[in-house]
Amino acid sequence: MRLGEKLRYLRLMEGTLRGLGREMTQQETVRAIQKEAGKALSQSYLSQLESGARPHLTNSTRMLLAKFFKVHPGYMVDDPEGYHTELVSDARVMEDTLDLWLIGGAERFRRDAAVAHAMLQVAKHDDSRRCMVLLGAILETPRLVDRLMEVLKPDAVLEPRLQRERLGKRKKA
Repeated sequence: MRLGEKLRYLRLMEGTLRGLGREMTQQETVRAIQKEAGKALSQSYLSQLESGARPHLTNSTRMLLAKFFKVHPGYMVDDPEGYHTELVSDARVMEDTLDLWLIGGAERFRRDAAVAHAMLQVAKHDDSRRCMVLLGAILETPRLVDRLMEVLKPDAVLEPRLQRERLGKRKKA
């Protein structure tokens, strides 16, 4: 994969992770970099990198982009000719697939902010597979979900109860 393709992909993922439901524009990206890292990068420079007009980054730009997108600086180069992604370990590929599935699910559930947020939190976690296994264990333990919700998110438990009570009052009226 070429550097420009990687940058476009990272803008897409970053936009999804930030809840935009689309890729971040180049302008949004440079503004976010300025705001979060305190360093300037021009939209035209980013455009030249993505189009391939500038095939190489300066080291400082590579480090800035890697930090912003939370990737290893070594990712911010063209892949060598003949490089294939299937050389990555099966475990990492499975976790990446899980993360992408979670991000896609968060996009599909964007109208339910709590569910979308939870899916993105799992996708962002360093070990999303372990998070899903833990969720399975929680669900297998009787009443543990209810108890955890009461302790960790009391408003989330209270709100559905209030909605059910209001609905019940409407039906009686």
